[in-house]
Amino acid sequence: MLKSIHRNRMLAATAALVAAMLPLNSLSAAPMLPPCPASPNCVSSQATDSGQRVEPFAFTDTPVAAQARLVRVLEKATRAKIVEARPGALSVEFTSLIFRFVDDVRFELDANARVFHLRSASRTGHSDMGVNRRRVEALRTAFAAER
Repeated sequence: MLKSIHRNRMLAATAALVAAMLPLNSLSAAPMLPPCPASPNCVSSQATDSGQRVEPFAFTDTPVAAQARLVRVLEKATRAKIVEARPGALSVEFTSLIFRFVDDVRFELDANARVFHLRSASRTGHSDMGVNRRRVEALRTAFAAER
């Protein structure tokens, strides 16, 4: 547990340091996330299907500060593990409590639009009974409240 916490903090610190050294325009390209499959266990801010569409996470602070804030939110999230952190992008695994199912969440920065696009999808199964959508909305609320 402590090793995981230490690793997450190191990833966050590295991402913040590298992002601070990069010019803003290097983080500005509009990201393209993989499309959701036809199954109802995925949501994305870039989905065209209304049943899978969620809004991206908007921010008004700098992109670097917004990413640092998002990392803080993810570090506090239950059963979350940041598996990749680089300037403008985060990959997170969420593991369910009982059956240990893993969901993958990806955040990609669009600095020009001042949003993080995201995709949250179950690795297995067909239906997630709304888990990914509820998680995204809970993270959105925490992101807005974190300062």
